[in-house]
Amino acid sequence: MAVDEANKQEYVPKKKKPSEEDERRKKVTPGSLMKAIIRPGGGTEHPGEGDQVVIHCTTRTLDGVIVNSTRSEHGGKGNPVRYILGKSKMLLGFCEGLPTMLKGEVAMFKIKPNLHYAEDDCPLLAPDGFPKDDELHFEIEMLDFYKVKVVSEDLGILKKIINEGQGWESPREPYEVISWISAMTLHGEVILPCAKEPFHFTFGKSEVPKGLEMAIGTMTRGEKAAVFVSNAYLTESPLMNITEDLEGVQFEVELVHFIQVRDMLGDGRLIKRRIVDGRGEFPMDCPLQDSLLKVHYKGMLLNEEKTVFYDTRVDNDGQPLEFSSGEGLVPEGLEMCVRLMLPGEISVVTCPPDYAYDKFLRPPNVPEGAHVQWEIELLGFEMPKDWTGLNFQSIMDEADKIKSTGNRLFKEGKFELARAKYEKVLREYNHVNPQDDEEGKVFLNSRNSLHLNVAVCYQKLGEYRKSIETCNKVLDANPVHVKALYRRGMAYMLGGDFDEAKNDFEMMIKIDKSSEPDATAAILKLKQKEQEVEKKARKQFKGLFDKRPGEIAEVETGSTEEQCLDEEDDEQVKLGKQSQANDAANQDGNGEVRRAVEVDRKGLFSNLRPSVRGFFIALGFPKWSVVMLGMILLLATQLALVFFGQGGGFRLG
Repeated sequence: MAVDEANKQEYVPKKKKPSEEDERRKKVTPGSLMKAIIRPGGGTEHPGEGDQVVIHCTTRTLDGVIVNSTRSEHGGKGNPVRYILGKSKMLLGFCEGLPTMLKGEVAMFKIKPNLHYAEDDCPLLAPDGFPKDDELHFEIEMLDFYKVKVVSEDLGILKKIINEGQGWESPREPYEVISWISAMTLHGEVILPCAKEPFHFTFGKSEVPKGLEMAIGTMTRGEKAAVFVSNAYLTESPLMNITEDLEGVQFEVELVHFIQVRDMLGDGRLIKRRIVDGRGEFPMDCPLQDSLLKVHYKGMLLNEEKTVFYDTRVDNDGQPLEFSSGEGLVPEGLEMCVRLMLPGEISVVTCPPDYAYDKFLRPPNVPEGAHVQWEIELLGFEMPKDWTGLNFQSIMDEADKIKSTGNRLFKEGKFELARAKYEKVLREYNHVNPQDDEEGKVFLNSRNSLHLNVAVCYQKLGEYRKSIETCNKVLDANPVHVKALYRRGMAYMLGGDFDEAKNDFEMMIKIDKSSEPDATAAILKLKQKEQEVEKKARKQFKGLFDKRPGEIAEVETGSTEEQCLDEEDDEQVKLGKQSQANDAANQDGNGEVRRAVEVDRKGLFSNLRPSVRGFFIALGFPKWSVVMLGMILLLATQLALVFFGQGGGFRLG
């Protein structure tokens, strides 16, 4: 019975925690807020939460003495007050009274002190000399109200949509914008009449006031809007002069057109400028995935003569260029930009040499280091083949084609592109379900091979930690996978984790004796790497301990030649003959070459006392750390002698 009672209590609906507005409304008691309509409004619509209300307000004592007003005839500036219901900081009496009004209505509100500026924790400060402890009359005229979009969190920029635009894309830096713009003060004085021609400006270059640019950044092509900008966002610009007495400006803007301009690298070197719109919606209808592309393009040098070096319509018998993206068949800058084009779009691309032809087969009439410009038209593209509905053998055939492309890219040194190909197949494999043990074995071997290819790509790219993580995906399922141990050991070695690398290479020998020659060669290479680290350390501290007590030697850095030793391309050692089962799991087509390494066994480590060296080795310290520890101890001794030895110590005064 007690359990039933507990369950009943558990399912009792929890009471909603009262909001701050709910707590404020409790202060409204009968008689504290009274309303009398002076002039009825029109229509039936009342302002609701999220609406901007535009009002004039005159505050009087109960004796009729005016104490504050927005109207110029009563001593105010003539600018109406604007609030956003539910968002602006307002007097409690206004929060309750304004939603009861109609457009054009004039009403008198009699408000007790605790509902205006005398409210506890009132969000607004009373004007100087304001009788906040008195009951007052607030005469309010509801000039207008409408839905607005809040552009800035402080409500300094608001937008009212007059006519909806088309699409969803909005301009941003460094787009080129064409728009009609006019402006007036808050009390209706025109300060920027509508010109005969639309205004052209580049987004992000401060060619229009900051607040206006932020609002235009929320608009779509063809949209017309009224934009309120407070003085905090009225920055100087070529569009108009800003005077200090402006509290805000009401703009009317129609976004006629904008030209998509993209800084592809973020440093202003590779710029794509759309000059003819394409078909479809950006970016959903762009060839973002690897596709078969058809383009016409004209390339020219960015020299004084604007020399044209190739034009498909002239030099290719009028036929477009067809190529598959993601395979390194065109310069990188060109492909990056085409992937963000719509069918039928024409764009002009300016490209630096390292993304043009300095890293690509350079046409004979393009000099080294040349900046180029391409005018590209995307005629269309074909999406990659959908694997849905294919049988298992067809899927594996498609996977082999993509993998072969990845292998070619790897051999060409395009490791990033190769990795993308292998990972593409691995993503597709997430939806492949082998039907029997034979298919499962083939699928597992193929997936492991792809993971190991990704791992070696990461090694070539210098991302050793990611290479290790990729090898672990294979070893987690098969801890005795020899090829994965080898790849992980190489990644550990290249990353400087020598003990972990040695463990993997030794494990290879325990698992499969046929891998012993390759594991031994890897261990020799590992020892060479360790000696290189020791040699660098010895070179760096050379002469440090050759000075007499009290002298400090300058620390030398290694020569340029020695600093580059770690940058040598270590060839991946190809595993030797293994068992038939391991052969099926470890084929990856990377064409690795085994290289034997001769190791110089003499090094700095041999200079330490054998007893000390043996003690630290017995504790499990690697050799290089023992060397560094010895150097640190000697350095500490030298520094101690500087301060405390041979009359150079500190003296008490």
